[in-house]
Amino acid sequence: MWTRCLTSLAVALALVACDEEKGHNEQREILATDAPRALAVIRQDLDDGMTGVRAAAERLAPGFAVEDPARREADLRAGLRLVQRPTRQRVPELMTLPITFLAAVGMDGKVIARDATEDRMRGFDLAEIAPVVQAALDGSAGHALSRIPSLLEDDPPSVTVLFAAPVRHEGQVVGALVAGLPLWRMTQQLSRQLQLEDAEEVRNGEIVWALLLEGDTQHFHAGFPPDLRELIPGPPARRAGLERSAGGFTGEGQQYGRWYGFGVIPVPTVGEDVTLILFRSEP
Repeated sequence: MWTRCLTSLAVALALVACDEEKGHNEQREILATDAPRALAVIRQDLDDGMTGVRAAAERLAPGFAVEDPARREADLRAGLRLVQRPTRQRVPELMTLPITFLAAVGMDGKVIARDATEDRMRGFDLAEIAPVVQAALDGSAGHALSRIPSLLEDDPPSVTVLFAAPVRHEGQVVGALVAGLPLWRMTQQLSRQLQLEDAEEVRNGEIVWALLLEGDTQHFHAGFPPDLRELIPGPPARRAGLERSAGGFTGEGQQYGRWYGFGVIPVPTVGEDVTLILFRSEP
């Protein structure tokens, strides 16, 4: 799928004129470097998430077998933290993946504990709102995009990739390990990674950012330039571009006298209606 995305994007970009102004250089750079790097980061995140929850499920299995509920909760909460720290229990993938929570889920689908002292997820029925968690309780590991209701009134749900793995003790499934990676955190990670790899160019005035869409909703982090969001093509333009090139397309836009190139790339491996938007501008 990743190869098809880049091939289709290359065909689309071949139609760009040779004029080196008006964002065309930036479009070529998005195709040559930004898109492959961003897709590689996403692919690594999904792989690391599954590897991480499987490993954590194996390490923490004895804690699920503790009979006393209070002790079981305390032991699991401690273990959920230890696997994310440089200890003998560490799971390297969970130390680097920008997840916002790691939780132990009982066979009733409810959270026993998460990796925080202030545990507002405790008792929350995660399996009820996330089929991927129920599937883990039924014995199958997987990941899926889910909507996690906010614990704060009037706040929108968190659109989050959930990684879930069954926990087995003495051959029986006794619960599930679940990690959450919100789209806004993926956006933050992608932008930082691209900017880090192009640190010298960024110091010299180049601009590079990434953003994820789920449907028409933009998922971004604090500090994302609000003006760039105005360059994102609307739904009709995205549909038309993807009809011409299903793997993605590029375009250009101008703000305050500066030209930008942008790329629009579907990432169905993250979610059915998730789209990666890449921005680049030369000084």
